[in-house]
Amino acid sequence: MSETILGSEMPLTSSSSNPSSRIICRVCEKQFSQYTCPQCNMRYCSLPCYKSHSLRCTESFMRENVMEELRQLQPDDENKQKMTEILKRFHSEKEMDSSDEDESTLSEETTQKILVGNQISLDDLSVEEKKRFQRAVASGELSKLIKPWDPWWLKLPARTISLSQEGTQLVQPLVKHKMVVSQQDDMESDQLHDIPPGPETPLPPVSKLSSTEPSPLLAVHLVDIIYSYCFTLRLYNGDWQSDGLGSAMMVLSISSVLGKGAQPETLLEALSHCLEQTCSPAFRHMGGLQFGLGLMDDVISLLSLGGAALVCMLCDLQRLIQTAERELKSEKQQKSKRLELKNKLKLVQRKVYFIMCWVHKQPGEAWSSLAAIVKVEQRSAMEHGGNKIGTMRMEDKVESRGKPLIKELQ
Repeated sequence: MSETILGSEMPLTSSSSNPSSRIICRVCEKQFSQYTCPQCNMRYCSLPCYKSHSLRCTESFMRENVMEELRQLQPDDENKQKMTEILKRFHSEKEMDSSDEDESTLSEETTQKILVGNQISLDDLSVEEKKRFQRAVASGELSKLIKPWDPWWLKLPARTISLSQEGTQLVQPLVKHKMVVSQQDDMESDQLHDIPPGPETPLPPVSKLSSTEPSPLLAVHLVDIIYSYCFTLRLYNGDWQSDGLGSAMMVLSISSVLGKGAQPETLLEALSHCLEQTCSPAFRHMGGLQFGLGLMDDVISLLSLGGAALVCMLCDLQRLIQTAERELKSEKQQKSKRLELKNKLKLVQRKVYFIMCWVHKQPGEAWSSLAAIVKVEQRSAMEHGGNKIGTMRMEDKVESRGKPLIKELQ
């Protein structure tokens, strides 16, 4: 008797109970079915056919099983409380993150100015942005973003500065031909470029600038000028070019020689005035007496480098004053005030140039001796804790034996 093959329309019977009756797999329709889907009762022959016979059927089956498992779970009050606390904590952290993001975001208008490369001032900020900026300044957060400046007079190339007999800058090799430049050489080259260049033209003798003999107090005046220069560069993080006029005004406010036309007669008098200005309310935020004592270290370092370094320093100060003169032309001030400041800057520039020419002709040992005297005054100020500041007595001054610094400038 031939074997009977059943279709799906015929009653389903187990192949084990009736071996002679077989049902074709309704998925591939090639093999005899051996299994029945528990969800839809479709006959299939293998696992691949089961997986492909109906995706909706398998998903429904899995969903029903999962829901059944969930229904069997009965969370107690303790688990409910823990889940509630987790959700509350998650939402509170999310709100804090969003508020921090809002606070750190600039307005769209300000952001566009920055993106196109325009500079922004405090007036461009909204009221809320100004408050956030002032908080950042007060907390010191902004100072972390500024790379500390290394003074050029503390770098190794500053010890080997050389000038010609006329005081001009010696030509330095810009390219090392047929040599492999190491990383250390690159670093030394970068440091060399940090050194202010010397004069471009020969420095004349002092006798050609003034008919009178130079004052014997010029060394004292030089210390005052060096201090004010170091103060300004420290304040501007070495970048006086960003505000030439402001840098010049800073020099004049610290230096009694350049700013007030004073002629201190002793190093104690000159340094006391400089420390007074440093510890004044206007500059106290810079560090007060400790900052002033550090500036005296800078003065000692520059003096120890010798005459060539001092000429380069004075030449850099001269360029600073010249930059301020150019920037003054574009300043919106009353004509009388602008003219007064212009004349004052010209006078300062001439004084700096005169002292530069005088420094160039002095013997090298003079600077090491002067550095030692400044060191003694620094130790004295440290021992007295700044009590010497502002306590200059007339009997401590030495009666001046010299004549005015530059007769024609008086």
